[in-house]
Amino acid sequence: MINASNYFDNLNLTQAVDKVLFCIKTKGPISTAVIAKDLDMTGEAARQHIQKLTSLGLVEGVQCASQSGAGRPRQNWVLTEQGHQRFPDTHAQLALQLIDSVRTIFGDEGLEKLISQREEESRTKYLARCDNLPFIERLNALADVRSEEGYMVRVEKEDDSWLFIENHCPICAAATACQNFCRSELALFRDVLGNDATVEREQYLLDGAGRCVYRVKLKN
Repeated sequence: MINASNYFDNLNLTQAVDKVLFCIKTKGPISTAVIAKDLDMTGEAARQHIQKLTSLGLVEGVQCASQSGAGRPRQNWVLTEQGHQRFPDTHAQLALQLIDSVRTIFGDEGLEKLISQREEESRTKYLARCDNLPFIERLNALADVRSEEGYMVRVEKEDDSWLFIENHCPICAAATACQNFCRSELALFRDVLGNDATVEREQYLLDGAGRCVYRVKLKN
């Protein structure tokens, strides 16, 4: 389990508010009532913590249609851009500088070689953890190794497929500067999970989604 408090060393928040922020990060858009239930706190306590986060500019409300389709839209909570920045973006400035330098010195071809090298190193690492495991264990092992790298992954079963949900991107700055990093990761997942599974990206952080979500499905 990921400990949310590790991510907020420079933010003067109580542990309870940390937990609310982390809950919204990993499960948002999410309502006040669901936050209270998930964190085993009263609705009033959850509202107070959300007010604190809103006043700091870390979360904001979005209107969502009610599940029944009738009545007034309900307000759910999501992180603002500033809120997302409270989570680690691994060596972001250095990564951007290196990408710019590689492009300047070696051109796009050199940058592609760099991405390919990173992809190969990751493939070796992931296969060492996941290879020769039954499918479900392989999927969970991939989630574990990605979480260790800072992606805050959870796997959810949905009908005849699984959602591989990455709640955070620790290389977001690099991926924004060069989206081939993301192309590389999709190819990696397909390689690691094997020919008996399909992997498709359904939500993409760089397209404005709150996270990256991949649908994994076993072939018939």
